[in-house]
Amino acid sequence: MRTRKIAVFLLGLGLSAGLAIGQDSGQAQNDSATAAQSAPPAQRRPPDPARQARRLGKQLGLSPDQMSQIEPFLADRQQQLQNVRTDPTLAPRQRRAKMRSIMRKSNKKIESVLSGNQKQQYEQLLQARRAARHQRMQRQAPPPEPAP
Repeated sequence: MRTRKIAVFLLGLGLSAGLAIGQDSGQAQNDSATAAQSAPPAQRRPPDPARQARRLGKQLGLSPDQMSQIEPFLADRQQQLQNVRTDPTLAPRQRRAKMRSIMRKSNKKIESVLSGNQKQQYEQLLQARRAARHQRMQRQAPPPEPAP
């Protein structure tokens, strides 16, 4: 008789614990959904120059020597861009102009290491990236207002 009461007690305890956990997880899902809707977009981590050099190496068929020459250019570019992004004295237009200048100079340095065929491939790669960025911007832009 006593063991039966203990078994019923434990069964009830287990069921109530299960219900409490289910409610908590449901609340956690609601909380996380609300937070996801109101939270700003996640920050992207900065690119890794070594990984970028390896990726360019695969895409352009670079030699290990070329990759080792390009990696410092990429690291320097990353640092300069980060400095511009965090400079509170720059207006948005100035920031964009400075970033474009940094990118142009960096691309020229990278091209100085490449062979003729690799330069062509690199230009094609940059054009493809520009086109993809342009398409993303077009999708993100609000639809035009209808004329009254």
